[in-house]
Amino acid sequence: MLHPLVDNPLRTRADIQEAVRALFAPLVDCFSHGHARVTIGQTGTHYATRYAELEGFARPLWGIAPLLAGGGSFEHLNLYHLGLANGCDPHHPEYWGQPRDYGQALVEMAPIGLALALAPRYFWEPLHPTTKQELARWLSTINEVKVGDNNWLLFRVMANIGLATVGVPYAQEALQAALELHETFYLGEGWYADGPTMQRDYYNTFVMHLIGLIYARFAAQSDPERAQRYKAWAGEFAHDFQHWFAADGAALPFGRSLTYKFAQGSLWGALAFADVEALPWGVMKGLALRHLRWWARQPMFQNDGTLSIGYAYPNLNIAETYNAPGSPYWAFTFFLPLALPETHPFWQAQEEPLPDLPTIQPQKHPHMLLCRTPGHVFALSSGQHDMGVRHGEAKYAKFAYSTSSGFSVPGASYGLAAGAYDSMLALSDDGQHFRVREVPLEARLEGEMLYSRWSPWPGTVEIETWLLPRLPWHIRIHRLRTSIKLYSAEGGFALNRTEPAQPAQYANSQEQPGAALAIYPAGWSGIRDLQGQRQGKVVVADPNTNLLHPRTVIPTLLGEHEPGEYWLVCAVASETDMTSCDEQWQQPPSIREREQQILARYP
Repeated sequence: MLHPLVDNPLRTRADIQEAVRALFAPLVDCFSHGHARVTIGQTGTHYATRYAELEGFARPLWGIAPLLAGGGSFEHLNLYHLGLANGCDPHHPEYWGQPRDYGQALVEMAPIGLALALAPRYFWEPLHPTTKQELARWLSTINEVKVGDNNWLLFRVMANIGLATVGVPYAQEALQAALELHETFYLGEGWYADGPTMQRDYYNTFVMHLIGLIYARFAAQSDPERAQRYKAWAGEFAHDFQHWFAADGAALPFGRSLTYKFAQGSLWGALAFADVEALPWGVMKGLALRHLRWWARQPMFQNDGTLSIGYAYPNLNIAETYNAPGSPYWAFTFFLPLALPETHPFWQAQEEPLPDLPTIQPQKHPHMLLCRTPGHVFALSSGQHDMGVRHGEAKYAKFAYSTSSGFSVPGASYGLAAGAYDSMLALSDDGQHFRVREVPLEARLEGEMLYSRWSPWPGTVEIETWLLPRLPWHIRIHRLRTSIKLYSAEGGFALNRTEPAQPAQYANSQEQPGAALAIYPAGWSGIRDLQGQRQGKVVVADPNTNLLHPRTVIPTLLGEHEPGEYWLVCAVASETDMTSCDEQWQQPPSIREREQQILARYP
């Protein structure tokens, strides 16, 4: 397998420049004859193949344009000169097509707009006058068609920034209207919702703050108040967002579009691009480069060295319906600070570790409690949901998400192994087909406690859930009321069960009344029933259900419940530090005053 980053230390600006070139190199053989389309694979999306191939062409520009703007070398510009000419030519067989309402082409206008704005010397000036005219016409259609009332508004902004920079007519009114509507999604304290939804996820970094900060730099003179506002909002967000990263650079897997990989860390470079020292320069540089190095250690490539659909490894099971083979190259948004000179404070700073952060940090906008233990960050979560994406209940509505355990999505609908119900209470009326929390009826954050009310069988089953951190554990309390017989399976954190090199190191599992524990070289994961009512079981999940590890086990508590009311209380923990297992497992948290108050709330 070709690994483009295998020998790159990823510590200096020159290292990061080389990373762009190395990651792009496997794409060269994927360009079409006319160079306007890039075919990386044959998997499908809900949009036409030509747009998937446009995606493969355009998204690398997120990294190539900053590389060139910052004085870096790139030897394949001829591919883009000819590709731009043919892709926007209605008479050429590789024409990208007339953009339509809500069409995928509108997304890919953003990196083309960035290329024109950042590096017109390379992407505009060499073009034939006819090509310039056709490219401007094609990009301008984003002002004439409908875009989604969500992060897509900023693609209109990015296209117009590009047009304005190269001195051709652009739609100032459409640009300003897009920004005004975009600002209505602002929640406060640096957080955006992705349009009128409950999503408070990585789209804050993938698009909202990313393009907001690009706009802030280009509009510093023409729209200074808004530019300053966007810089201030992104700076506020950075203080919450740093809690989403573990000491080794891993980011918290959560939500959709995780196939964009190290775009998770694009905020740190975007802040530098806009000259926003939200955190000390060395801290932001450390956050960015540790994150990229973490990704470089993952098997995220296909055999030819192209980025794969999936998260840490190739995995179509987690993909959204809009994830084409070129989609992962949104990751190149990480490379925006390459547009800055070597003398910029971001590049001059020495990498610094994360500051001393609180071990528990409530974040009201994403409805999370961020929890930090040595080498591990996990989030307790209640309140977010998105049933419009594949496996939305797993990507948004689990009880917990982890930098070392990731999360799992179902592989099929029958049985616990296929369902892979980590960090969920799964309920079944037949013992084989399970339902989980999807859209809560009610959710709130109360200090260092999360509450939700949900109903997997409306009118028949209702559950109230409380989540409380007790590091390295967390406690879950469920009040279950049912008018039908139910089978329950409550999963702890998934654990990597990849076999070690030496059989003598092989793991073991403990299954007993009230507890389940799994131990592997990757660490340990356990769940304890604090009332001793349920049976412990270590479920061997189906392969490729977890987005971090191809093979996992899930410590689980199993129960049966006749019609009536039940209190289910458990403690859950997982650590990569094997030395902590004996001590922590033998001393689980007890039910304290806070939990007793919850249990006593109802007669």
